[in-house]
Amino acid sequence: MDARARAPYTRRVSASPDLHGLLRRYWGYHEFRPLQERIVRSLLGGHDVCVVMPTGGGKSLCYQVPAAMLSAKTVVVLSPLIALMQDQVAQLTQVGIPAAFLNSTLSDREQFALIRRAREGSYRLLYLSPERLARQDTIEWLRQVPVSLFAIDEAHCISEWGHEFRPEYRKLASLREHFPNCPIAAFTASATRHVRHDIIEQLCLRDPDKYIASFHRPNLRYVVKKCDARTQPALLVRALRAHTTGSVIVYAPTIARVGQTVALLEAAGIPAIPYHGKMDARERRDNQERWMSDEARVLVGTIAFGLGINKAAVRAVIHLSLPKSIEQYYQEAGRAGHDGQPADCILLWQEFDVGLLTHFIQQIEDPEEKERAWKRYHAIRHFVDTPVCRHRQICLHFGEIRKEHSCNACDVCGCGLEWLDEPVIAARAKRKRKKSPRQRTPAISSNRPSVILRRADTVGPTKNLVVSPSYPGHPSVPCADRPSDLFESLRQWRQKTAKEQNVPAFVVMHDTTLEEICRTRPRTLAELHEVHGIGERKLEMYGNQILDTLKNSLPS
Repeated sequence: MDARARAPYTRRVSASPDLHGLLRRYWGYHEFRPLQERIVRSLLGGHDVCVVMPTGGGKSLCYQVPAAMLSAKTVVVLSPLIALMQDQVAQLTQVGIPAAFLNSTLSDREQFALIRRAREGSYRLLYLSPERLARQDTIEWLRQVPVSLFAIDEAHCISEWGHEFRPEYRKLASLREHFPNCPIAAFTASATRHVRHDIIEQLCLRDPDKYIASFHRPNLRYVVKKCDARTQPALLVRALRAHTTGSVIVYAPTIARVGQTVALLEAAGIPAIPYHGKMDARERRDNQERWMSDEARVLVGTIAFGLGINKAAVRAVIHLSLPKSIEQYYQEAGRAGHDGQPADCILLWQEFDVGLLTHFIQQIEDPEEKERAWKRYHAIRHFVDTPVCRHRQICLHFGEIRKEHSCNACDVCGCGLEWLDEPVIAARAKRKRKKSPRQRTPAISSNRPSVILRRADTVGPTKNLVVSPSYPGHPSVPCADRPSDLFESLRQWRQKTAKEQNVPAFVVMHDTTLEEICRTRPRTLAELHEVHGIGERKLEMYGNQILDTLKNSLPS
């Protein structure tokens, strides 16, 4: 470690700020989720922190609150995705917190202007990519910015033992050398104990406060089903017909399978939209926004979809292949049920997936990386093959020991799905002429589905470690309880407002906020201000519009 990194580190002692008042003022939240307030106070006190919190658990708020609290100071956030930066900056702007991102989408002139304002301390948050920080010119001008702390998102990418290792993340170790007096906060949703230790070592964190949220998601039902190329399409259609409310994510293993699956679902009368890395960036962004704003219920995507997505009412996440690791599966399946309501995580895997995973592992030349890949492979195989509670297996993988051996929320513990247990009848489409064995292709091998689905089938730290119980979701009510006409009126208002501002609809207002408005039916601005997610800025911007929408949609 560099001598400067070993220098004595003086932690700031903060007074007792009114965090709850600030939370209510900007975000319209009445209370923090488990661990959030402790993490905020650690950062305000100048401590390094390492945070492991499930997808949708509220990691970003942990560094955004200190940013809002520290005037004339800037929190620098290292984030891997341009779209994620843009969305977070748009959401912060909506609540009245100055923020900006610096990436390749900006012109040279815009970048120069942004850097000048950053030097002046104009932003509470500044988002950069790890690649941008690795540039020497970035370090030079960043030294002139009044940085309060560095927040590193998706921190597991810095570890070679992580399932998404990215070499550019290794260069973040230089932060301690260049900015020895700035706290560093590492955030991730999926890190084993080994990866957590590696994150701390690689980033040179100094006696960090460690906050580990529970990996147990009690509202999720894990169901694993081994199938084949002929039965999987029928099971997928059954799954989507069984989940008629809320949104659904279907993960396909390849870009080709995304297109094939969308075509299959369209043929079965289930509208779906695609998402993958080879799509035009604008089309990909538009499809994500259509799904986020409920214009499309089912999205079929590769693993490129989901990073930074926080949609509350996802009722099912369906995998059509074996993930390469438990970490990947936990992160993707965990995008279901952010509202705290029951949701299904369905894994429909085939023996073919095993051959594909082993083939890719055998192509790895680095012996150490190959060894890590084999360990991840054996872990996911053990997960699907072993008749042990799925929730328990996931928690144990991440180092959390649960007393309960049965969860009543997975297929192993007897909590199955009726539609999944029924016999599957699938037949090949009739052919005009008999093909030779060489010409025959497996089901779903082109952009047109080659499976006929019969009617029966189409239905406070101890030392410095804090472990939290499983977190509650956003306050919400089941979709069936909200007046559909009123919700639709509010959704149309939100969509119109978002288009006028050229921002995604969820940036204007989350579904959970619209649902609470439907349930409480506020009649005054004061009553509307009590709704979860309506802070002072949004009340000022949208309050009268929302009340007018309610007045025009409800009988007098």
